[in-house]
Amino acid sequence: MEATLSATLRRDQSLAEQQAELVAKIRARPDSLPLRVHLAQLSMLTGNWSRAVAQLQTAATLSAAAIPMAQMYREAIRCELQREKIFAGEAPPQTIGEPDAWFATLSQSLASRGKDDALADELMHQAFEAAPTTPFVLDDTPLEWLADADSRLGPVCEIILKGQYYWLPFDHIQLLELDAPADLRDLVWLPGRLTLRNGGQHVVLVPSRYPRSYGQADERLALASLTAWQAIGEDAYAGLGQRCWVSDVDEHPLLAARRLERAGDAGEAVAGE
Repeated sequence: MEATLSATLRRDQSLAEQQAELVAKIRARPDSLPLRVHLAQLSMLTGNWSRAVAQLQTAATLSAAAIPMAQMYREAIRCELQREKIFAGEAPPQTIGEPDAWFATLSQSLASRGKDDALADELMHQAFEAAPTTPFVLDDTPLEWLADADSRLGPVCEIILKGQYYWLPFDHIQLLELDAPADLRDLVWLPGRLTLRNGGQHVVLVPSRYPRSYGQADERLALASLTAWQAIGEDAYAGLGQRCWVSDVDEHPLLAARRLERAGDAGEAVAGE
């Protein structure tokens, strides 16, 4: 059922053309599990969430072995829809445990974005200044600090944990291990393993792309092979395409990251986690 990226993605066709071709093949072979899974993953890339869910549900009826995967990615799609509402300012982000005061300020900044950008910028800077600076080691490279390059996120890392979407402060991370992309769905959500500072260990999905990276003129954004930036305020930028972290050392494309580990004070607990 699993297939490599190189085997499942046609570079000589648009994503829409590939989906149309798959739909025709499925009409001829409706019981083909690989075709159903492939169409589900292409639909994830293009933001056709209803089609992706339908194909996952069908895959689960065709093979019991597909049920865990179908359940995981139905939950991921539900989280992605919630994520889009949050970035549209229609719902507040949630975190794990009791949020720090700066987290609420960052959330208010996002809610103000597009309505009062000057206020959003002011709140963003307040949150960034108040958030703790945490040293990490990223793939053997020591970093004095790390943040998401998207100004809406900054000191928080997006994760999906137990079917829920969270903004997790980088300061709460002890260790985050990310898999290398192996399938098309990994270009939407990358599987990983998270250890919190209190020692709690979790299997997670980490969004590979910034919200609504699909439907853009350049399909490299949907494929998470490019990052583009849009000015959204005074020295504030929103990303499209592959997510990118930034540190005192460099920019760090998410899909190239494998191991992010907190430097020092291992085992120190964070209250409320």
